[in-house]
Amino acid sequence: MSPLSRLLSVTAASALVVVAIACTAEPAAENTPPVVLHSQAGATIRTGDQIAQLRAAIAPYRRLEAAKAAGWKDQITTCWYHGGMGAMGYHFAEAARLDGTVDRLKPEALVYEPMKSGEYKLGAVEYIVPIAKWTGAKPPRLYDREFDRNDALGLYVMHVWLFSENPAGIFAAWNPKVSCQFAAESEDRGPAH
Repeated sequence: MSPLSRLLSVTAASALVVVAIACTAEPAAENTPPVVLHSQAGATIRTGDQIAQLRAAIAPYRRLEAAKAAGWKDQITTCWYHGGMGAMGYHFAEAARLDGTVDRLKPEALVYEPMKSGEYKLGAVEYIVPIAKWTGAKPPRLYDREFDRNDALGLYVMHVWLFSENPAGIFAAWNPKVSCQFAAESEDRGPAH
């Protein structure tokens, strides 16, 4: 074997070893800052993967009837709106989930917008933790962010707009593209609330 052929063989073998090690090594996620997902402040690629999992888990409940059959049967609000900021919609919850714990794939409430046709459109999920039942020293966290504290209601809350685009952000409480215009009952939850 010529010196050049031997060098090429050793180089090729070394390259295969490096590739094999690179393919089996754990990623250095702890040392690598996450990449920002879209333009949503606070959302990361890892968060994006978690939200995709949540969207897949909740997709079967896009129809209100399916959500009610699965336990989100208690209408806990009228259609909530905020004069200048948009609306949320109706909140349907499973009362047993209001227990002071957080399950990323089983949010306490599903939020539906009433449509002109009389149907309800699933727009968001809401995680709800009663402040009195939370035992942590700090507010609950999901998706690399803390829940919002709503002292008026005595709750920690977090919305995630999975099925309705929200120009205010995926985690914003109010969605300017959502309306209570076709709601049978609604409530302005503006600054006084």
